[in-house]
Amino acid sequence: MWSGPRNLSTAMMRSFGARADCGVWDEPFYAAYLKEGRIDHPMREAVLAAHERDVGKIIAACLGPAPGGAPVFYQKHMPHHMLAGFDVSWIDRCTNVFLIRDPALVLASYEAKRERPNLLDIGVQRQQELFEMEAERLGTAPAVLDATKVAEAPERCLTALCERIGIAFDPAMLSWPPGPKPEDGVWAAHWYGAVENSTGFAPPKAERALMTDHAKRLADSARPFYEALSRHAI
Repeated sequence: MWSGPRNLSTAMMRSFGARADCGVWDEPFYAAYLKEGRIDHPMREAVLAAHERDVGKIIAACLGPAPGGAPVFYQKHMPHHMLAGFDVSWIDRCTNVFLIRDPALVLASYEAKRERPNLLDIGVQRQQELFEMEAERLGTAPAVLDATKVAEAPERCLTALCERIGIAFDPAMLSWPPGPKPEDGVWAAHWYGAVENSTGFAPPKAERALMTDHAKRLADSARPFYEALSRHAI
């Protein structure tokens, strides 16, 4: 699952993690991204200390068995974690889904956690690049899921997604117990406050979150990439 930040991505990981047949992995490349990109993020040193930073080892694990030997392996990936020098050929051996969200909603949420983001931070441009690469390999568009549609109708969207990727829908995907989970990255302490209090997909808020002028400009820059993907949304 390729998703930018503040994109319902952790709730989606909770949803798949609630399946009895599924093992999950939270942002495998985050530490490598911080290390190789020399990028300053909240909890940077803690992430580097707690998680694998060797890209080759991470790729091998992504292509290996799921945690606990589960038949379904759900990997939550951020597209911008795949820096220009990182090998991405391994994704040809995976089923790739692209989770998108209106950039205005992404930026409003992201700014509350980290000031002055840039376009690369929300990953939507890199997400479209990976989408196009996968579409060329498949000869057709891979699955795209819009976070707002999932929040509006989770059972309908998840049923359609499961059918698309060849697994049975499980009603367990619609709810989960609150609190942190063992599979959460160490960064959960900074980023996962809302999802730790959740027990399922919350309906989208009716009102628009407040945005700075900087965030509005970024959202405008990101919109063409989002709209190119949204045309393929389930």
